[in-house]
Amino acid sequence: MENFLYQATIYLGAAVIAVPFAARLGLGSVLGYLAAGIIIGPVLGLVGSETQELQHFAEFGVVMMLFLIGLELEPKALWDMRHRLIGLGGLQITVSTLALMAAAMAAGQTWSVALAIGLALSLSSTAIVLQTLSEKGLMQTGGGRSAFSVLLTQDIAVIPILALLPLLASGPVMTISTDGSIERAGKGGHGHGAELSLVEGLPGWGVTLVTIGAVAAVVLAGIYLAGPVFRYIHLSRLREMYTALALAIVVGISFLMTLVGLSPALGAFLAGVVLANSEFRHELESDLEPFKGLLLGLFFITVGAGINFGLFFSEPADLIGLALLVIFAKGIVLYVLGRTFGLKGRDRWLFTLSLAQAGEFGFVLVAFSVQQHVIPTSVSEKLLLIIALSMLITPLLFITYDFISKRMSDAGIIHEADEIDEQGPVIIAGIGRFGQIVNRLVQASGFKTIVLDNNMETIQLMRRFGFKGFLGDPTRPELLKAAGLAKARVLVAAMNDKSAVTQLVAYARRERADLHIVARAQDRNHVYELYRAGANDIVRETFDASLRAGRYVLENVGLSDFEADAAERTFYDHDRYAVQQLAEVWDPNIPPTENAAYIKRARELEKELELALTNRASEIDKKSA
Repeated sequence: MENFLYQATIYLGAAVIAVPFAARLGLGSVLGYLAAGIIIGPVLGLVGSETQELQHFAEFGVVMMLFLIGLELEPKALWDMRHRLIGLGGLQITVSTLALMAAAMAAGQTWSVALAIGLALSLSSTAIVLQTLSEKGLMQTGGGRSAFSVLLTQDIAVIPILALLPLLASGPVMTISTDGSIERAGKGGHGHGAELSLVEGLPGWGVTLVTIGAVAAVVLAGIYLAGPVFRYIHLSRLREMYTALALAIVVGISFLMTLVGLSPALGAFLAGVVLANSEFRHELESDLEPFKGLLLGLFFITVGAGINFGLFFSEPADLIGLALLVIFAKGIVLYVLGRTFGLKGRDRWLFTLSLAQAGEFGFVLVAFSVQQHVIPTSVSEKLLLIIALSMLITPLLFITYDFISKRMSDAGIIHEADEIDEQGPVIIAGIGRFGQIVNRLVQASGFKTIVLDNNMETIQLMRRFGFKGFLGDPTRPELLKAAGLAKARVLVAAMNDKSAVTQLVAYARRERADLHIVARAQDRNHVYELYRAGANDIVRETFDASLRAGRYVLENVGLSDFEADAAERTFYDHDRYAVQQLAEVWDPNIPPTENAAYIKRARELEKELELALTNRASEIDKKSA
């Protein structure tokens, strides 16, 4: 017990110290966790061999992360990703494997060893990449979604890769148990007690049927059982029961997947997708998020603590060079594939730099290859260190992306629009200082909004604070159609560009005569343009603030709060009436200062305003008397 408490104190203390420090330096939490592991492991020697077992436990954080990501994806969105999953992900694994295999053969390895090395190094780090993409608000960008597609394909590909590796064996054959552990053929046990399996001893068709049945059970349970179970838990009115249920769902599905030989992470992701439309989605997210964060952090610490610095210092230049070579080779493959599949600008660089490292599954494949006598032990030790070094370099690759991204922004690079996979009753075009307030008010009142903006920094900032938005030009008809213009009830045109707002209002009015359009105007002339374009409600960006300031002035020069409020409402009502009147005589081809009819009507309306305010003051005096 004392040893457990000691280890827990060491790991948690290192995280608490190192991660905030790394975050303040702008290096991200992942690099902080890795640095904490290096300090308590190789540097100070406070932890030892237990890190390997802890790493297996901490990998459950990846399972939770994929479950939470699945909750953000509706089945339709996943279906829309099928081309990236099969094409982009499949090509990345195949081409990267062949490139790294060729490099290993050029270094003197046999084809079987080289193929195993290529397969192990072709996979990227799901834990580091998804965590960093989420932290930086890049998951919904074109590059982020493409990276996620490849990572999901890689997780699926681990299963056939594990089945392929024994065929490359040159010694005693090993088999994989249902939980991914390894044993020699002919031995009776797994080394840690008997384990359950639903597919052991079944013919191929039987394994297929049981596997399909397990997947179907997850889907049907998510559709038909989740609701009743959550309502049953709700009756207890105990907050901890929601957490227990969330953990039970993830753990239970993971256990079922191991029974049929599938990846627990894949099963959890599938369950998340099934529950994406559930009314309890947000409850699940809030309950699991702390566990996911801590387990992922523990995983990164164990990676740092497990680095063999003794071997590293014996040949540091060679090992760093090989790690950089892996990153460079995979980077070239990723860059070419990104260009082939239409990724542009920052999305292509994000896709390339985020996936260029080797990943945690590489540790599993290398260890399994050694057990299968595919890779010699001397080679495997260097491979494990190369994988760890490449993962350690990954945060620096994201820093490189940030640098490239800023330079592209300064150069005026136009970004590829996001794929809009949601629709809602309110479309908000433009999420600057004006649109943000509208969006927060509407969302907080319980209504779904679809936010469009063509500024990458604005969208990323919005995502960092937990608001979802789509990158793209709101005036493009195809984006408006994807956002649900045909069924929306309200369109808010809140962009900074005056002409773009007018263009959007005019187009939306032509498409939907019944649509209610709220438009942001920058000045009076813009109000008239929007009035003619068909906007229902036109809001000058400074009008309400100026009106409120005027009311404060009245309250502090002698009027009561009631009198100031009455004056404010009178001015507001008359101004709306005046704008409509002046819009009738406004001519876009004549400046207002040279439009005689406009000037005449403006003077008449100003006198009407003075009379209205005087009459309202008289009415208040009579009621007070």
